[in-house]
Amino acid sequence: MPPLVIGIGHRLRQDDAVGPTVIDQLRAVSPDGPVDLLELSGEGAGLIEAWDGRETVVVVDATRSGRPPGTVVTLDAIANPCPADVFRHSSHQFGLAAAIETARVLGRLPRRLIVVGIEGAQFGFGDGLTLAVADALEDAMAQVRAAVTAGP
Repeated sequence: MPPLVIGIGHRLRQDDAVGPTVIDQLRAVSPDGPVDLLELSGEGAGLIEAWDGRETVVVVDATRSGRPPGTVVTLDAIANPCPADVFRHSSHQFGLAAAIETARVLGRLPRRLIVVGIEGAQFGFGDGLTLAVADALEDAMAQVRAAVTAGP
């Protein structure tokens, strides 16, 4: 199976749309080699189902950790636990961090799971990313491409 890139977020919640925006950009540039692209809301059970049977998965999501807006952080979620306090901006009680740790316990993680987080500034209702997050898209895209091409 080809690598899977999942963009998490809600398009009408300002910087929370960064995951779907990365998916849009990947669709526009046709990444090297076969890659499956998927946009999800971030509900944990759906994430576990989406990556089931995959070797390589890259998840892109907005973070809210107190870092400067636009900061891009990449995490190897196989080697390290996913910090719930960083990926906490979700309308779901069972979101990304909980999905990763639940899948770890159940033995349902992919062989490689890379999380690319982009620190958001605004998460209220509205269309469009803030300037700091929009400016970070190029860096986030580079991190996603690197993770996809690194191989298993």
